[in-house]
Amino acid sequence: MGLLTGKTALITGAARGIGKAIALKFAAEGANIAFTDLEVNAETESEIAALGVRAKSYASNAADFAQTEEVVKQVKEEFGSIDILVNNAGITKDGLMLRMTEAQWDAVIAVNLKSAFNFIHACVPVMMRQRGGSIINMASVVGVHGNAGQANYAASKAGLIALAKSIGQEMGPKGIRANAIAPGFIDTAMTQALPDDIRKAWISKIPLRRGGTVEDIANTAVYLASDLSSYVSGQVIQVDGGMNM
Repeated sequence: MGLLTGKTALITGAARGIGKAIALKFAAEGANIAFTDLEVNAETESEIAALGVRAKSYASNAADFAQTEEVVKQVKEEFGSIDILVNNAGITKDGLMLRMTEAQWDAVIAVNLKSAFNFIHACVPVMMRQRGGSIINMASVVGVHGNAGQANYAASKAGLIALAKSIGQEMGPKGIRANAIAPGFIDTAMTQALPDDIRKAWISKIPLRRGGTVEDIANTAVYLASDLSSYVSGQVIQVDGGMNM
């Protein structure tokens, strides 16, 4: 028996990267997995299903309210429940404020923050009928501390933190928990493409002297999704190797 056996998790933006790692870790703990991305991803679906659980990929623009309502309806019909929601969909369009365009701002807020509103709005009625659920927003340390050149991204991630805290207060009496994970410097394809001097400078600021892995994030998500954290709500867990103590 895994920590998530019998539960269904809906994860946005999970075709690759951190979202995929969370999906695979949840599946290894027994959860059935519904996941979204802009296109259906049969390869990731097969990888998850190979762990012995039900898995289905859905094509959806998470920033689109109507599409989200339809996807959540389909997941409920096909899986029977939605016990865990991970709002992981996200993009970056970095730039200094003086050069940032309205389009760059709007796109990041829509994909990173509005998408979480869309999915929470659609999933909460399902979780209320079930008298329980766990919502996890994928934030960032820059949502806690800010970052020059990422005003749009930092604002969207700070919004995800406040959203989790607010939903935790609203939905707590219904048995629904909401928390946020704030990853630090994580080794992904994007960060591995950075110049060595920039990577070394970042890592030198981390007490554990290494970048995090997607598995580090997935392990934290398992904790928040499972009954191990049944009395934890409205919290932000910084998974950053101690970079921002």
